[in-house]
Amino acid sequence: MKISRAILIRRHRQCGSAVVVYLTLLAIMVILAAANTNTLLYLRRELNLLDQRQIKRLNASVANVTFTVESSTTTGSP
Repeated sequence: MKISRAILIRRHRQCGSAVVVYLTLLAIMVILAAANTNTLLYLRRELNLLDQRQIKRLNASVANVTFTVESSTTTGSP
């Protein structure tokens, strides 16, 4: 039984197109991973900036607090 050339050519084309599809999907996955990495770095910077602002705000509010202490001695007669 001989395999015709048309069948062999068709199989080679199918294998070639499978490789192209695989490489395309791989490229898309790499692009998405890179985009996610950039987004995570940006979010980390934003969180650090928010933390610094929050710390400054809280430190400023603690510095502005005044404590009042009442005297234990009374000036009036008992």
